[in-house]
Amino acid sequence: MDFPIFYPLRSIKMTKTDKYIHNICIASIKRHTMKPYDYKWTVFYESNSNFCYSGLTLALAESELIICSVVIDPGNYSILTTRHLYTKREGLEYVAGLEGATDRLYGNFKGYRNEIFTFGQILLKDGTDFEYFIETGKASMVMVYGVRTLIQTI
Repeated sequence: MDFPIFYPLRSIKMTKTDKYIHNICIASIKRHTMKPYDYKWTVFYESNSNFCYSGLTLALAESELIICSVVIDPGNYSILTTRHLYTKREGLEYVAGLEGATDRLYGNFKGYRNEIFTFGQILLKDGTDFEYFIETGKASMVMVYGVRTLIQTI
């Protein structure tokens, strides 16, 4: 009796495009966030053309897409893209690549103690902690799931 010969599958490395990563993150945000999506500072973006903060300086790569943001004012914001997390806190700007990062904390994202924003925290590949803004309450799920999904996807 002859048995079929099975060959081991070779691992195929699929490169994930910015558009693919963006679509996965936006779907996750929509799945976990309550409607209506009209929050004070938090927005997610179907395309970069919807990003309306022209005063903010972002050096995006050609195909890099903006996923979501919390913009309190020009000196305090966090913006998640398909490649980076930008945070400007009290006028100081920080940029982190999220490849190899892990989620740490989400702060007081439910808004207890009447806080209007809190800070999430991720552990970067090099071992440093990186903080980002989260608007509390229902809006918190946008940044929480945007960051979480991006880290799991890349």
